[in-house]
Order: sequence, then C-alpha cells, then structure tokens
Amino acid sequence: MRKRTLIAALLGVIAVGAFAAWRLIPPAVTIAMATRGPAIEAVYATGSVEPVQSARVGPSVRARVMRVLVEEGVRVTEGQPLAQLENREAEARAVEAEARATFAREDLARTRTLVSRDIASRSTLDRAESEARAARALADAALRRLDDYVVRAPADGMVLRRDVEPGQIADTPDALFWIGEPRPLRITAEVDEEDIARVAPGQRALLRADAFPGQALPATVTQITPRGDTTRKSYRVRLALPDDTPLRIGMSVEANIILREDANAILIPPGALRDGHVFLVEKEAVIRRPVQSGVQGPRAVEIRAGLAAGESVVVNPPADLLTGQAVRLRPSGAVAAPAR
Repeated sequence: MRKRTLIAALLGVIAVGAFAAWRLIPPAVTIAMATRGPAIEAVYATGSVEPVQSARVGPSVRARVMRVLVEEGVRVTEGQPLAQLENREAEARAVEAEARATFAREDLARTRTLVSRDIASRSTLDRAESEARAARALADAALRRLDDYVVRAPADGMVLRRDVEPGQIADTPDALFWIGEPRPLRITAEVDEEDIARVAPGQRALLRADAFPGQALPATVTQITPRGDTTRKSYRVRLALPDDTPLRIGMSVEANIILREDANAILIPPGALRDGHVFLVEKEAVIRRPVQSGVQGPRAVEIRAGLAAGESVVVNPPADLLTGQAVRLRPSGAVAAPAR
C-alpha cells in the first residue's frame, strides 16, 4: 500500500512539473506586417440599367392585336401607329353614330325650312337643334373611341423592346412596346434607409455586373428620391452612366457608392484586430496597443490611428495572450496584410 501511494505521489509531481514546463513554453503565433494600400468606405446598393428617356406603351382598350406595324430598333415619331387592334364593333358603332348625326342634321335643315314658312313652331326648331348637337357629339366620341384601337408612339424615339405578337389579346395593364433613346443610360438603385443619409449627388460609384466579371464600372450619383418606400425601407437613387459604358438596358448591377477613399491607408488582416486593439511583436514579446479602425472588409481592415506601416501584428492571437508575454513565431513566419 505504501509503495502504491509513493508511485502516485511521484506521478503527481511529474504531472505538475510537466504542466509548469508547458506553461513556460512561449505560445506560437503568426504575424503579419501592416502595409499600405487602398481603402474604400462605400454604401452598397442593387439596381438595374434603364434609359433616361423611355416610355411604356400599352393599349387603351382590351382587344385582340390584328397587326404589329413596327419592329425593335426602328425609330418612330410621336403619334405614329405601332399596332392595330381589332375594332369591328367599335367601327360599327361609329358608323351608326355618324348616320344618326347625318339624319339629325338633315332633320334640322327641314325643320328650319318649316319654321321659316311658319309651318313649325320655334320650340320644334330648338328641339331639332339640340338633337342635332347631341347626335354630332356622340358621333365624334365614337370616332375618338375608334382611335383607341390604334396603339401609337407617345414621343419620338426608338423601339427599345416589343412584347406583342399578332393574334394575342392585349389588355390595358400590358406593356406592348418600350419607346425611348438608347443613350444616355442610368442606374436606378435601391439604398437601405440606414445608409441613405450618407449618400449625396455627385458621389462616385463603382458597379459590378455578371456580364462583365472582374470589372468595376464607373457611375455618378445624380438624384435621390425624396420619398422612401416604407414597405421595403429603402430609397431610390439614380446613377448616371458614361456614354461609353458597356452596360445594356435591363442588366442588373451591384453598386458601391463611395463615401470615402484613401489610396494609402494602413491595412492589416481582419484576424489581427480584436476588441479595438492589436498585439505587436517586439523583441520576441507582445505588446497590446489600442487602435482606431476604419473600413472593415473580408480581406483587410483599415487602421486609421495607432499603427504604422511596417509594424508586425499577431494574427488570430490566443484568447489568453497578455501584454509583455513572450511568443515564438510559427514556422511559416510573417505574412503581409492582403490588399482589400
């Protein structure tokens, strides 16, 4: 029994000694060098490309399309017919109304002759004049309604899109044509209400589109809609595009509206920043230093105060790391902070 107790005591002493020796081994850390590079603070938005001048053209009445008179890409003038709708019933009503107006006009002429000969009374003439005016008004209204069966261009421009074919039923909510100018173009984007206060006309924006991977396309903020969307909690922002933009009408884009840009900012890896401070390595020991951070991206964090380029910071420091504690570098050595 005494022998087993002695062995247990010796094992305990060895374990305590091993733990103490382990505590004396400096923790291994990876360091990165603070570098200089571009840092951009921006507001994110999504939107689509549209012409500055465009109009949606739909029918005034629900009817079957008989003929489509223009194709996409052609230029049209204001009032030019774009499509003809089936109008047989409307045409029949117009013919009937015109016949009634003709009869009322001829009846008025006969009544005037009778009145001039004292055969009919003045009241009969007044009634005939009233009926003739009413019949003429109905005939004119029927002719105007007949024109509703012709879809016309609302302004001069190009047929940007045609969404109609002969034989289909066109209803008043439908957009049969889009008429406008292919240049200039703009972006209509939605900005979250939390960010809109920082957006102003004249700010530069960088756009990304799936059609042009790896390219940052320029744009400029030109207009902010005063009234926001209470349902989507966003505001509409218009971005002007240069005339030589490769973007096309209808493309969706992601926009970064630039609030602040520093081409020579201090950058460190995101893992080096912890609760507003970093650990610097000096003479094989770490020093905790508070810093002021700026833009935080997935690859780098901007440091606006408290750190200089070339200083080495610990990346992903251990949770129990203390200032003044000795450390040793991992075999991979120091790495530079990636550009944002």
